[in-house]
Parts: sequence; structure tokens; C-alpha cells
Amino acid sequence: MEQIEKVIDENKQGKALLTKQKNGNAKKLFIESYGCQMNMNDSEIVAAILAEEGFNTTSNMEEADLVLVNTCSIREKAETTVRNRLKKYNAIKKKVNPKMKVGVLGCMAERLKAKFLEEEKIVDLVVGPDAYRDLPNLVEEVEAGRDAVNVILSKEETYADVSPVRLNSNGVSAFVSITRGCDNMCTFCVVPFTRGRERSRDPKSILEEIQSMQEQNFKEITLLGQNVDSYLWYGGGLKKDFDKASEMAQATAVGFAQLMDMCATQFPKMRFRFSTSNPQDMTLDVIHIMAKHKNICKYIHLPIQSGSNTMLKAMNRLHTREEYLELIENIYKIIPEMNLSQDMITGFCGETEEDHQDTLDLMKKVKYSFGFMFAYSERPGTLAAKKMEDNVPLAIKKRRLQEVIDLQQQHSLYRAKQHVGKIQEVLIEGTSKKSDQHWKGRNTQNTVVVFPKENYKMGDFVNVKIEDCTTATLIGTPVGYSENN
Repeated sequence: MEQIEKVIDENKQGKALLTKQKNGNAKKLFIESYGCQMNMNDSEIVAAILAEEGFNTTSNMEEADLVLVNTCSIREKAETTVRNRLKKYNAIKKKVNPKMKVGVLGCMAERLKAKFLEEEKIVDLVVGPDAYRDLPNLVEEVEAGRDAVNVILSKEETYADVSPVRLNSNGVSAFVSITRGCDNMCTFCVVPFTRGRERSRDPKSILEEIQSMQEQNFKEITLLGQNVDSYLWYGGGLKKDFDKASEMAQATAVGFAQLMDMCATQFPKMRFRFSTSNPQDMTLDVIHIMAKHKNICKYIHLPIQSGSNTMLKAMNRLHTREEYLELIENIYKIIPEMNLSQDMITGFCGETEEDHQDTLDLMKKVKYSFGFMFAYSERPGTLAAKKMEDNVPLAIKKRRLQEVIDLQQQHSLYRAKQHVGKIQEVLIEGTSKKSDQHWKGRNTQNTVVVFPKENYKMGDFVNVKIEDCTTATLIGTPVGYSENN
């Protein structure tokens, strides 16, 4: 799966999630999430479903009746982290809380299925990404002393009518899922097998959820999907079946550009972001809609994975280097101030030094603001694992990765310096990690901005004069509220 953009790298740390307590609930749930923002949003759905079954969330794992870890299978390191967490759960269960039940959710649960119950002796519950509605039944099975597994994938959008409990929220920004699954069968990626085929959510339910967020005073919404540009609502069902739909359904279908236009128009005081995009599915009508609305942020996470046509073909990326660069050129023509970020894999099967140099050359042409860069790790079940040789030595993978990281650092600083001297609107999201006297927030291009607190508060839109920068942060002085406040 493409790395869905976020200010922090969520593959490096799980999130123990807290929420308001529901009166009358006596059981306690501890839930951790690893991986992408979709997993974070799924955990909010799980908390909402289990709240109706008598569970309140807790930050104290030792007191929990049910411990759940929402997992990621995108890279080997993510799975290793989860296994280490399961060992910790096991120790707590043995020494502190023998009645604790432990469950594995998400992509890793879908990939390993019943094997999890055999391999990880403390696991009582295994639930795939499309089976969370069955959690009440599965918990009953576990409480009766039986193992419980449900990893069935759905053909419909699964949770449109569930109102997520906003976990780990700053009260300012929130995620709203618009699609589930992925039809892009990249040879390195396990997501189509763990999250199923693409299906989209009814725009009416999306707008209703955003309305609810506005009433709760949220200021920014990120529209989520494994591939948001593939959003297509024609009455339900898999995207691949659209051609079989009636003429009326096809005529009234809503695509991603239309959905964005609807959101930005109906909620002019809210900011909108989206993630993740796929180059072959992104059309310029989306960029024109972004240009049309001030409240759609001028930032796109647009993964490329490699700058080599040979590697792109081997990865089944369905676009060429030239097509990608043409798209980038058109994006900058329409919105010159756009910030772009990338996903990059080094050392994919058969990658030569020439392929690697093509990647560095493409990066020099685009000059991304941010990047998510990884050395290739084979994922069981993918086409690459089945039919391609992982033949690039680890030392070469790491060396190439470091060269990509070093170049991205140069470009990040280059892009950050372009903001210096400008006045930019910043949405305050919290206190700076380095100083409790400073706020942090993001500008429309998704760059973190730090500035003195003065009399401003969380959720304010503030105009900030950018005076300095690092590779990842802009430093400035507030000059007043923005017109959006």
C-alpha cells in the first residue's frame, strides 16, 4: 500500500488511543494502531462498535479486559514490531491480568488468518479489516473460551453508517474514509490481498460525517483511501463493475473531483486534505478543483516508488516515468505553490545502478518537499515474492536508500526556504514538542510551522510571517487571525 501521508511516521510507533467514557460501560478496551492513517481511522470504528457492547477505552493496558492491536503488513519491520508487542501483552497477561483477552486486527490479521492463533499463543481473536461489525459476536466466542476468527473481505463499503469515536484526536483535525481496498496490483504490495477490491462510499454519508465534524468544531478533514483518486460512487459495489451498471447509474456517478468540489463548497470554513493518490488515476480535473477552492490544501502525496521505467514496469505501476513527470509539470502549471511528497523503494528485484540513478535524477527534476523512503522487503503473498528474485544485496539496498534520503533532505530544505519571508495561514494543532511557549500547526502545503503562542488558541487559523526554517519545520511570528478564523 502507498504510504499515506502524515506529519509523523506512524510505522515507528503505535498509538494507545483514548476517548471519552460512555456512561454505564464497565468493560475496558486498550487498542494500539500501527501503520497508515486508514488503520487509525479503523481503530476509531472499532472503538465505536465496542462502545455499544459495554467497552470504554483505557490508556492502562494492565487493567484492560480486551487488548487489540491494529496491524500493518506493508513492510517486514511493521510486522516485527507487532510481534514484539504481542510478547509484551503475553508477559502482562501471565503476571498481571490472566483474564485479559488479546486480539489482532487489520492487514496482518488478514494475511496470517488462523495461523496467528497457532503462532502467537496469547492471541484469542483475529479480525480482518472488513469484519469489525462481527466483533460483538467474536468477543462472545472469546469470553466463552473459544478462539475467534473472521477475515472475510467485503464487496461493499463496510462502515459508512458507523460514527467513529475520535480517538487520539487533537479536536482540530480528523480523518474521513471515502474508499476501501485497492485494485492496483503493484507486485510489491500486499494491500489488495488484505483489504480487498476498491469500493467507494456514498457521498451523502461522507457529507453527513463531515457535517458532524463541523458541529463538533473540527477545522480540518483528511479524506482517506488506499487510492482516493479512484473514488467512484454509482450506487454501490466494486469499482471494477461500474461498466455493468445501468445508464442512469453511470450518468449520475460521482467521481473524486466532484466529491472534493461538494465538500469544499458545502463547508467553506473547513480545510480539506486527501490521501493517498496514485499517479495513473490522478486527473487534472482534481487539480483544477484544488485551484478553485482556497480551502482545499495545496499538497499532494504522489508516490512514484522508482524513477526507472524498468522498475516501474516490474512493479506493475501502470505509468511511465515520462507520464509521471508530465503530470508533475501540469500540476505546477495549475498550482505553482503546490507541495508534493513521494514514496520511494530502493533495491527492488533486479534494480541496477542505472535504475537507481534514474530515481535520483527524477527526484532532482521534481524536488519533493517530503518523502517516505524504504529499502525493499519482500512481502509474502505478493507477485514479487512468488515470481521475482529478491536479488539486490542488503548492503546495496541500504546504501541506495541513504543516497535517496540525503537527496530528499537537500530538496526538503530547498522547498522550505521558499516559504521564508511569506505570510501564510496556519491552523493551530497543538503545542510544539520543543517548547511549551510555542504553537505548532501546518500551512496549506502541509509543512509544519512553529510560532509563539501569544493569545491564540488551539483550532485558530493564524497568519504567520515565516522567518526561518529547517528541513522539516518553518519558524515564524504571528501577525493576526486569518480571514478563515
